[in-house]
Amino acid sequence: MMHITPNIPDPDAFYAALLDTHRGLSATESQALNARLVLLLANQIGDQAVLMSCLQTARNTGATHRRNDP
Repeated sequence: MMHITPNIPDPDAFYAALLDTHRGLSATESQALNARLVLLLANQIGDQAVLMSCLQTARNTGATHRRNDP
């Protein structure tokens, strides 16, 4: 089952650490870091059905935001 409610004890600290991890990287290096991070986190989840649901949800959420952009 995919969690859609906040499940990180300190999301602001995690977000700050994520931004810090990208600091000083080029756009290409940042994209590569994101790809590696996605694969590491997917491996931690390990449930194919949950991963597929996450992919679809992320895609649908992005499409919603693109439609609402000015």
